[in-house]
Amino acid sequence: MSHSHRVVARMQERVKKKRAPQPRAQGLRCQGPKIALGRRRLRGTGAWQRARRCRRSCGGGPERGRGQSGAGARGLGRPSGWATGRVTRSQPADPQLRLHRRPGRRSQALTRSQSGPNRCRQALLRIGINMMALPGGRHLDSIPLPGQRLHLMQVDSVQRWMEDLKLMTECECMCVLQAKPISLEEDAQGDLILAGGPGPGDPLQLLLKRGWVISTELRRIGQKLAQDRWARVHSMSVRLTCHARSMVSEYSAVSRNSSQEMSQIEKLLMEKCSELSAVTERCLQVENEHVLKSMKACVSETLSTLGEHFGQLLELALTREVQALVRKIDASDNIYTTESTTGNLFSLTQEGAPLCRIIAKEGGVVALFKICRQDTLRCLYPQALRTLASICCVEEGVHQLEKVDGVLCLADILTDDSHSEATRAEAAAVVAQVTSPHLPFTQHLSSFLESMEEIVTALVKLCQEASSGEVFLLASAALANITFFDTMACEMLLQLNAIRVLLEACSDKQRVDTPYTRDQIVTILANMSVLEQCASDIIQENGVQLIMGMLSEKPRSGTPAEVAACERVQQKAAVTLARLSRDPDVAREAVRLSCMSRLIELCRSPSERNSSDAVLVACLAALRRLAGVCPEGLQDSDFQQLVQPRLVDSFLLCSNMEESFV
Repeated sequence: MSHSHRVVARMQERVKKKRAPQPRAQGLRCQGPKIALGRRRLRGTGAWQRARRCRRSCGGGPERGRGQSGAGARGLGRPSGWATGRVTRSQPADPQLRLHRRPGRRSQALTRSQSGPNRCRQALLRIGINMMALPGGRHLDSIPLPGQRLHLMQVDSVQRWMEDLKLMTECECMCVLQAKPISLEEDAQGDLILAGGPGPGDPLQLLLKRGWVISTELRRIGQKLAQDRWARVHSMSVRLTCHARSMVSEYSAVSRNSSQEMSQIEKLLMEKCSELSAVTERCLQVENEHVLKSMKACVSETLSTLGEHFGQLLELALTREVQALVRKIDASDNIYTTESTTGNLFSLTQEGAPLCRIIAKEGGVVALFKICRQDTLRCLYPQALRTLASICCVEEGVHQLEKVDGVLCLADILTDDSHSEATRAEAAAVVAQVTSPHLPFTQHLSSFLESMEEIVTALVKLCQEASSGEVFLLASAALANITFFDTMACEMLLQLNAIRVLLEACSDKQRVDTPYTRDQIVTILANMSVLEQCASDIIQENGVQLIMGMLSEKPRSGTPAEVAACERVQQKAAVTLARLSRDPDVAREAVRLSCMSRLIELCRSPSERNSSDAVLVACLAALRRLAGVCPEGLQDSDFQQLVQPRLVDSFLLCSNMEESFV
């Protein structure tokens, strides 16, 4: 082999080794093989021409000393046929992209079958794979298809790095963020109260949401002020000012023209907000404790005045909106509009007693009873009655109900069998509300006595025909409250054979399935047990065994409300048993059913009565009454500790059994 052939062979081996170039920092670059060794010796020969064609096809620059333009001569680091920017619709990423020769020479389109472009394309693909193998590009499944590979290489390197960064996660950083709080204050997260904007054109929701936020801020500022945390007080005062200004501006934008009184209160409110922010800012710069103490009184007074102005403004605005709803109900002749407005009124009643008072004062009770007296709106009776029951939790609602003869309207609905069961159940709910023994003003409802017999009869019938537990609960709750309202109701129930109806319902799990319902039943039995005639009916209907079962009432869910209901059931069952034990027959039946052993267990075991003192007193009273009739049912220790001492001494003895001295 001649010397020239050996040189060409060595040159070809170097070309194969350097076929896959490495990218540089300023972008992706494909350099052709640098052929320096023996270049002058090969010039003019066939081997040199082949090497020069390889150099041109791979994007290398011109020969040294030649003044021709190209990528290598310009120093751009790109082949001469590459685009310098992003690929657009006019520059498709086609694998058969034409690579042009240097200007001034004869241009020739290179196809896939030619060796130069094939080698360049392979080098580009290797660069792409190498880039995906770098630390920033771990996801090999993101390598594009062959038709998209050139587009991958033409994207700027920084942009490509930012796209890959979205898929990268540092587990160590995530653990650090989860383990440490962002804020230095332990209650900073609670201070970030954001009031999301209500729906457009909904002033009621705007007032309620902003009002809740401002009320919460006022309460928390008072707490921080009591703790002398002036930095927090100032920051929360600034935020309070922003919320107040937002409420005023947003309500002015969606409401009608405001009155002069509202405008005046708005002005006073914003002045007090600014004053609060200014005085708390001055407190941050004071270090003297005596001065701070005097300024604290000033801040407290300003905060109190601000709260008063805010309450007045909110009440005026809500009164305007309630007036608009009531006028809409009175003037509407469209059933769908009336239904929607009544629903809005019911939603307002769920916000608390202050709104119920506003609705009652502005004629809401009158408008709702107007609906209940129209036969064409019978489908709206349940919704209107449900709203009335909510409004009557305040004294103003009960007074308005009495003024419009609402009790007579309720009696007509309850006694009319043409009304649906749901309508009569909601009417029973209104009766239960206006006769509640927990509300002192319901005891003066004189108009109720005139219709009480009709209402009691209808309620007993509703209990007997109830198809669900909810209907039975509402009807029995109304009867239980009526027995507190007047003693004549117990005699009416006895004549209507209500004991049999109630005791039969206790065996029906569809009607009586919760401790709340059993609470209403045992309340009625306890109030009726004061009548002497009641004992015989109780024995006849096997009521003593039912009362014995109520002494073992246990909560199923463990919620506070259900636990409290079970305590009431146990207490009232013991009271009923104590009252009925005046009759020797009832007392002997109770002893036969082992009621005394259950009463002793409730007295001695606090867990059985949920540590309730009321249950303990009732059980001690019942046990003493039974022991007076049948003393042989007690052991000596039980008699000496639970019956013989004074009631107070026995109570103290049993209540101290749960204490542990270590």
